[in-house]
Amino acid sequence: MIPGIRTMVIEAGVIFAIGVVLGLSFNAQLVLDAFAGRLSSAVAPSSGGEAVQSSTLEFQAFPLPVVLEEVRELMAEGSLAVDARATEVYGEGHLPKAFAFPLGEYDQVLPEFLEKVSKESTLILYCSGFGCPDSFDLGERLLAEGYLDVRVYEGGFPEWRDAGLPVEEGAP
Repeated sequence: MIPGIRTMVIEAGVIFAIGVVLGLSFNAQLVLDAFAGRLSSAVAPSSGGEAVQSSTLEFQAFPLPVVLEEVRELMAEGSLAVDARATEVYGEGHLPKAFAFPLGEYDQVLPEFLEKVSKESTLILYCSGFGCPDSFDLGERLLAEGYLDVRVYEGGFPEWRDAGLPVEEGAP
């Protein structure tokens, strides 16, 4: 082997090894959870579209992302759309039958939500589209409250509206 190439290969190997060590050190808990199977949804969809409890899965660590077609299917099956945007924006237009749950009013809205919405419900959270973190943040909080099947529709209201799908207006 040419001496210069041998040095480059050794340096590349050292850089790779350092990257692996750093990556594992910063993500150790995530890696351990993944190997323990704790990063999957506690609710697995059955072939009939209904949710079934899985005894092998412990909890859903993060809200699961869904795309427009999945949102349409889930809503047709009875899933609940949850709007994480401000109440004023919700009033200007929202997905049909969406529950208004502004992230900024979490403590005020949570008791009503807990009373009205079963923890076994499939929730589809959305906000103002890509780049809006409110639906994801709300999803993490609802998972912590014990909700089992929380999804985040990242395209949000703008993608729904722009696709020409039905929109409702009015305050919650």
